[in-house]
Amino acid sequence: MGMNDSEHIREIEAALQGGPSLRDPDVIASWRRCIDQHKLDPAAPQSAHVVTESRLREHRQEAESLVHIARGGLKRLFRQVAGQRYVVLLTDRHGVAVDYFGDRNFEGELQRAGLYLGAHWAEGLSGTSAAGACIQTGKALTIHQDDHFDLTHTPLSCTAAPIYDTSGSLAAVLDISLLRSPRPKTSQRLAMQLVSASVRRVELANLMARSASEWVLRFSLSPELLDVDPEAAVTLDGSGRIIGFTHGAARALCGVAGTDWRASEALLGQSITRYFNIDVNQLPAFMRGRPAEERVLQFVDGSPVFAHAIAPQPALNTQTSTRRTRFNPLSDLHGGDERMLSVQTMANRLVESTVPVCIQGETGSGRRSLAKAMHDSRTPGQRFRVLSCTGLLPAMIDSGEWLAEIVDDPAGGVPLIDGGSVYIDELSDLQPVAQDALVRLLSRLDDHEGNRGTVRCVPRLLCSSREPLTELTDGGRFRADLMHRLAGATLVLPALRQRQDFHWLLHRVLQQRCHTDPPAYRFTQAAQDALARRHWGGNLRELSNVVDVAIALCPGAVIGIEHLPPDPGGEITVSQSSARNPRDLAQLLESCQWNISRVARVLGVNRSTVHRRMQRAGLQRPD
Repeated sequence: MGMNDSEHIREIEAALQGGPSLRDPDVIASWRRCIDQHKLDPAAPQSAHVVTESRLREHRQEAESLVHIARGGLKRLFRQVAGQRYVVLLTDRHGVAVDYFGDRNFEGELQRAGLYLGAHWAEGLSGTSAAGACIQTGKALTIHQDDHFDLTHTPLSCTAAPIYDTSGSLAAVLDISLLRSPRPKTSQRLAMQLVSASVRRVELANLMARSASEWVLRFSLSPELLDVDPEAAVTLDGSGRIIGFTHGAARALCGVAGTDWRASEALLGQSITRYFNIDVNQLPAFMRGRPAEERVLQFVDGSPVFAHAIAPQPALNTQTSTRRTRFNPLSDLHGGDERMLSVQTMANRLVESTVPVCIQGETGSGRRSLAKAMHDSRTPGQRFRVLSCTGLLPAMIDSGEWLAEIVDDPAGGVPLIDGGSVYIDELSDLQPVAQDALVRLLSRLDDHEGNRGTVRCVPRLLCSSREPLTELTDGGRFRADLMHRLAGATLVLPALRQRQDFHWLLHRVLQQRCHTDPPAYRFTQAAQDALARRHWGGNLRELSNVVDVAIALCPGAVIGIEHLPPDPGGEITVSQSSARNPRDLAQLLESCQWNISRVARVLGVNRSTVHRRMQRAGLQRPD
């Protein structure tokens, strides 16, 4: 049973005189503020304070954005605790309840207790309460029964946690309360866990809603929770400086730097390099596509954390053209490869210019995809023409068909306005006489441009080459003046075998083939490692074919080594040396469902050899 009113008053007086107490220090500190600062009297209980309807509207309007973002989380929390007669309250930074979920069967009782919309829980009005003390301390806490200062509230048990905005300022408090509860305060431990988790998700949702055009780095101690429920997140500008954070991030970063989290606004403007062993250019390596357990990031003190980086999305601007309201196709070209990041950065800078661009790279390395991404980033919805130079004869250029394709003007009259792109493929295949004809064509385009007072009609010129045009020019195989017309800037794509983001690419191809996210199929780690070791002379085109074959050969949803087509290079899919490694051998056995005959076929050895290696590695078939 709880203490009576006189006992409660005597305990408050004794505690404030420095007498022994079993109360939490935060409770004692709040009692002291109630007496010393707020001049409240524990012997003069007051009914719940409720603001007027007009004042409530003002408070709700001020907190409207956060209420909107938090409402889904509040609903989920209420569903979790509704059967236990909890009430969910969201108070603003002043302590006024601006949102509420409760059992309508007890609505009258809840209103009288102040567990309702408009209730004002500021410590200066209502004494010690979870919401009021939370606003004062900035900490999550439980005020249980006679922890409350005012006798009116001693039947209640309230647990609250602060919600911080992206600059570290207190924005609101989330509270769940009971009209009546078991006597032990420990009975509210689950309530504390639920409230804290809900607050973390609300802060993350608020940060994400405000950070669409910036880098977001989310991190967690658990790889399982990284992509679904991370513990912390920061927002970074283009130079890697912090422009926003969640409270979990503030505590983590201030802990690393040895500063006080209560002054977390000092984090704003700080470089991410002060806290992590990376800079902004390395963020793509932590984007989704690699398994979460491989995305390990270190704080500057050496402690590890799992990280998930989210790239900036294009800003929405109704005053600009349609292309600015779409997803930027150039933002999704790689999964952290440094060379591809450099290509992406340069392509983004060239998109808005009229500079002709030559994309260099091996067959199958993605030249046409990059050209199409640049086109879609600049002129989505307009024509993307592909003109191949392979086997092209001068007469085909001189006939006017190419000019008509480029300017939409088969009759030879005034060319139509055109904002599309022309992609001239495989310049390295263009014969010298055809190069002469192409120069004549480009000269005709120059004549068309601005002729008869017309506006610019020539579309953006993009081209590709397997070999560097400068080398072809130096060797006399390509006209220098033509090179300068077509290659104002050059983007060089790495071959697949040179890229550092193979596992991300494999996942992307699988997504495209399955048309689902996550894909309906998945590769075992052993199969992924085997594919990563291939030469990939056919680049991305070969990778796509291999994925198609693997899906066709796989009877279930898990693609193992045995479902992969042979390597065209004639290499054994799993090298003998790697198969002697206990970990690799275990992965191979698992992917083959511990079918020893199948493992032997993959390795090119007999069954007895497989059994000997299993025995040496201490591997046994699971029951």
